[in-house]
Amino acid sequence: MDPTIRLLKQLIAIDSINPSLVAGAAGEAAIARAVVEELRSIGLAVEIQEAAPGRPNVVGTLEGRAPGRSLMYCGHIDTVGVSGMTRPFDPAEREGRIHGRGSQDMKSGVAAMIGAARVIAESGGLETGRLVIACVVDEEHASIGADALVTRWRADGGVVTEPTELAVAVAHKGFEWVEIETEGRAAHGSRPREGRDAIRLMGRVLGALDALDRDLQSRVPHALLGTASLHASVIAGGHELSSYPDRCHLQMERRTIPGEPPGVAGREVDAILERLRREDAEFRGAAKVTFGRPPHEIVPDHALARAMQEAHRTSAPEHPSTSAPVIGMSFWTDAAVLSEAGIPSVLYGPTGAGLHSIEEWVDVQSVLTCRDALVSLARDWCR
Repeated sequence: MDPTIRLLKQLIAIDSINPSLVAGAAGEAAIARAVVEELRSIGLAVEIQEAAPGRPNVVGTLEGRAPGRSLMYCGHIDTVGVSGMTRPFDPAEREGRIHGRGSQDMKSGVAAMIGAARVIAESGGLETGRLVIACVVDEEHASIGADALVTRWRADGGVVTEPTELAVAVAHKGFEWVEIETEGRAAHGSRPREGRDAIRLMGRVLGALDALDRDLQSRVPHALLGTASLHASVIAGGHELSSYPDRCHLQMERRTIPGEPPGVAGREVDAILERLRREDAEFRGAAKVTFGRPPHEIVPDHALARAMQEAHRTSAPEHPSTSAPVIGMSFWTDAAVLSEAGIPSVLYGPTGAGLHSIEEWVDVQSVLTCRDALVSLARDWCR
């Protein structure tokens, strides 16, 4: 079996569900140990960085024989939960696809970048420069792994090996999470003059958010990412059928695109609440931004993007004369963290389907193509 595919199956078989998403989940400690063993077997110098207790980043470095440019390959080793899946940690291979949790998102990308380091090391190493293999925790929640990574490691370029269907992604959306609470007045359901319905008050907020979302999606779209958007994610309120609810709580998400200022979601919601107060002096509502991450973008003709395209062209056996298309991704990735830290980054990874779903898979040949393209890129870039 090809060493990269062997490693991919090994990684899928390890439960690495993010404990920030699923209470009591295994976390990344076991998969980190497997990655450490693999990187050391290749001959890389390995460092372990605790992003949080029991949640280790693993960073391997391959030094060239002379100075040159550095390149970082970065992938996350956590996954989302497995509710509804029957055999999430059984890496079953069928019809050229490997199934299992994390097969697409993104243990295949991690296996490809480690496999690239193996090919380079076993074929004489790097003439010049440095290759950094960064396997980080917690991307599926708050990216504490990537945040910790960039406090200690830098590179002249970065590739995040998220699944891109072997395209080169130079942009992705950001997000902001906002919590909104409306305040009513508790009373018996038979006494409307005494009660004030917090859930119905939240209905006004939802109506305004719906209008804002329609406006956002009617604006001129970003060339690669389309428009910004928002949605209501979680709502709760009330205690019993015969009482006016005194509180209603809403959590919402706003997806952002390059060019929008940080904190835009909080300001939009504050403006909505202020308008509702002007319309009704008894309206009570408040909001706070709980978390956010910026969008990511580098110019499509950046040297790294061109080099990644060329590396793909020389490595794709099925289309040897075709460059990978330049695209944008709808989901957020650690590329934004790397770029904010001064590491210009693109995304490039295998082909698959079932992102966060109960039937997740990756195409085997695309994993090998990804690995080979990463080998080609490192040899070209690290000069």
